[in-house]
Amino acid sequence: MRNRGHAGERRKTRPAVLGGVIAVVVGGAGVGAYALLGGGAAAEDGTRTSSAQQAEEVRTGPLSASEVTGTAERFLTAWQAGKVSEAAAVTDDPKAAAALLTAYAKDAGVEKVTLTAGTRTGGKVPFSVKGTVSYEDVSKPLAYDSALTVVRRAGDGEPRVAWRPEVVHPDLEDGDKLVTGEAGTPPVKALDRDGGELTTRKYPSLGSVLDGLREKYGETAGGEAGIELRVVRGKESKKAELSDKTLLELSEGTPGTVKTTLNPSLQAAAEAQVAKKDRASVVVLRPSTGEILAVANSSHGFNTAFQGSLAPGSTMKVITSSLLIEKGLASMDEKHPCPKYFSYGGWKFQNDDKFEIKDGTFKASFARSCNTAFISQAPELENDDLTKQAQEVFGLSRNDWQVGVPTFDGSVPVQSAAPMGASLIGQGGVRMNPLNMASVAATVKAGVFHQPYLVSPEVDGRKLATASRTLSAGTLAQLRELMSYTAAYGTAAEAMAGVSGETGAKTGSAEVDGQKKPNGWFTAYRGDLAAAGVVQAAGHGGSTAGPVVAALLKSGG
Repeated sequence: MRNRGHAGERRKTRPAVLGGVIAVVVGGAGVGAYALLGGGAAAEDGTRTSSAQQAEEVRTGPLSASEVTGTAERFLTAWQAGKVSEAAAVTDDPKAAAALLTAYAKDAGVEKVTLTAGTRTGGKVPFSVKGTVSYEDVSKPLAYDSALTVVRRAGDGEPRVAWRPEVVHPDLEDGDKLVTGEAGTPPVKALDRDGGELTTRKYPSLGSVLDGLREKYGETAGGEAGIELRVVRGKESKKAELSDKTLLELSEGTPGTVKTTLNPSLQAAAEAQVAKKDRASVVVLRPSTGEILAVANSSHGFNTAFQGSLAPGSTMKVITSSLLIEKGLASMDEKHPCPKYFSYGGWKFQNDDKFEIKDGTFKASFARSCNTAFISQAPELENDDLTKQAQEVFGLSRNDWQVGVPTFDGSVPVQSAAPMGASLIGQGGVRMNPLNMASVAATVKAGVFHQPYLVSPEVDGRKLATASRTLSAGTLAQLRELMSYTAAYGTAAEAMAGVSGETGAKTGSAEVDGQKKPNGWFTAYRGDLAAAGVVQAAGHGGSTAGPVVAALLKSGG
């Protein structure tokens, strides 16, 4: 009978993507020798000798090369030899280090570890890990790279390895565990809408998506679990929202099959577009149905496109405009104030480069993205008006989407005073991601909210979220005209040049504390395609996220 001794360490759901292993052979110079301080006796007057005083002094100043390499060598040598207590004692948190290093051998089953130190850079020492992962009568080589950092210990200044779970494996966070055993969830073979297999080798962005599909459908898709080394996420982990991650597959499971809505040509195009940018994310939807046709992120560890929580900047003005038009506070061809400044709730708001539009229409303010044109209407609104508009018309901020993988469904909290004013322009407490903002554009294009989905609800009978009401025909017509005008003549015009057919767009720039450049946002539609993207810390949306979104609208036909 199969030993299930590790099952208790495992979550009920999730595994994920294949990875590496660990080994160590410590190279470099020998342990740095510390000056031995004399232990002189106390003098008759009660004072200590100078050497004794020096012994009690706290070590300070930058670490020497010998302190760093010596400390690293002691730690790696002890770990490689299986002397957990000795290795842990070389860290600044012996208790936590001992627990994880013990689990590394016991729960993860990593044996014959070889650790090889690389070239030191300051206090950081990279090292490679090689070993063997064993479970019952199955074993497989493991290899990966990690790094440690030597610091001075608080109190006495002695050099110690700064303990972090990432030292053991770069995918670990506080609370995470490495476990080898029967996978809690059978693998799945994910297919695109045409029946082609979706793999990270072909589509690098899809790692977290494939993990989520396995978590959701692994138990019901007809597969059988294999033996795996994986990261099991702890509740306190910074990555707790992610699925467990498979690092090494010792024996293959039998995958079940899950078909998605992804369009292979659009997915490939999305991957190519985000690869050109740092920290870019994009989503493409079909407005008439809510089907997700593509999702891609420059960074492959976290699915910002689906789970990001970022201020959307002026793309939020699509929702705000619908609210103002419905309440009779704005009309596209009527005069609308766009002063340089507007104060509300004790904050003084301004436009980009402090511009103003004298005697301009609301259409002009929307197209140029005038902040004060929107915040000037805050005194006429109730604190919960924007929240209700986002929930009731656009299906956001209710935490009820069932996409098929984990998502963040946007947040538009009820706020008052200045934060409420800021929320009208996508700042304050408003948080979105490209999936949310692509859905906003899709709702305008379709005239009704269709919850985005990656797996058809027919697969598992789940009920998709709906909105409680739609915009009036008059409001919807004005909103489409505002976005169409912006795509042709406003801040989105440069990016949308060459995108033919029935189009609409809105740009956005969201300021982030401690960030020199704002996050650039862009949401748009063309025919039965809607897309949104964000490029973080890059500048204005029209010139950063705009080209990414526009290229996908073009390639979608």
